[in-house]
Amino acid sequence: MFQDMDASGWGQPELPPSDPVKDAIMKEQLLKEISTSREDLSTMLAKIKSVQAEIDKLSSGNEMLQMYIDNLTKQMAAQRR
Repeated sequence: MFQDMDASGWGQPELPPSDPVKDAIMKEQLLKEISTSREDLSTMLAKIKSVQAEIDKLSSGNEMLQMYIDNLTKQMAAQRR
């Protein structure tokens, strides 16, 4: 009835014997994937920082332009009086 259960009684099936060569190859592939993913994340982080710096620069420029427009508007309103 419970042929899949091991002798410990915890109900976990016994795993088939593993092949050390196959396990080593799989481990190496996983390590390569992790390394590649880390490099990709590092590249994305650098891009994000670059884009954020550009956004900050443009926001600062927008603030300066808004002040300029406000000052011009005030000057034009003062001249009309």
